[in-house]
Amino acid sequence: MELLLDALQEGRLFELPENDKTHALQFLAHVIEAFPEIPAGTEIVELVMAREQATNTGIGRGWASPHAGVPFDGDLVCVVGWSPAGIAYGTKDRQPVRLVAMYLVPTNQRSHYLREVSIMAKAVESFPDNGRLESARDLNDVRNYLLDLIAAAKETAVPDTRARMIRLQAKPAVGQPVLTDLSNLVVEPVALVSGAGLRQFALSQNAELTLMLDQADGLIDKLEADGFCQVKGWRVLRRNTVAYEGGRIVHKCLAIRILSEKTQRNRDI
Repeated sequence: MELLLDALQEGRLFELPENDKTHALQFLAHVIEAFPEIPAGTEIVELVMAREQATNTGIGRGWASPHAGVPFDGDLVCVVGWSPAGIAYGTKDRQPVRLVAMYLVPTNQRSHYLREVSIMAKAVESFPDNGRLESARDLNDVRNYLLDLIAAAKETAVPDTRARMIRLQAKPAVGQPVLTDLSNLVVEPVALVSGAGLRQFALSQNAELTLMLDQADGLIDKLEADGFCQVKGWRVLRRNTVAYEGGRIVHKCLAIRILSEKTQRNRDI
């Protein structure tokens, strides 16, 4: 279960903004699409949703494991989403899904992925304290639950794994690929307002983002056609649309961005 541990170590555990299955999968897929190493034009959302339509990826006991298989070589990557209320996922045991572990599976990593998911499914099935997932109140509770789950699964194989998990800031071994660190991921809720005879405008707590979206040409058309768009480093994901009197329309969105190290340092000053 090294990939789950990597996800915790590199800040890839998120609270899902909604408990809708489609929106949850789209959110995590868009996070993966934001990785700088993903080739431009790789439609992770479409790959994930097509897989889900073919086979329900719930594994039971509140877990699901969707994935996107991509036609290029690279690192196997996992991002994890937590739903406090649970998602009606259509699993065989009919339990709401609270943890979604989504994988990016390059061509050269398919066997590795199958081993990872098989071990994870066995660990989830045998873990005696799974009720903690239902009672988790925040991401710290979820993180501790996952650490204990991983430790239980690997206790006999790697005795010092628990120590490594407690020290999540430990550096990767020499020669080990460094996967994308998403601790600098920024997610901003945004409302975009448009209508006949009305110039689009954005509502957000981020002044820079608001101005950028106000000035973006074709933004509403792109959102209506594709459900998302890219605006100067921000990936804007439409969540839902509400129509009001007078022909005015409000698109409720999430804006996602990975800050560069330089930008992060400037923000911290």
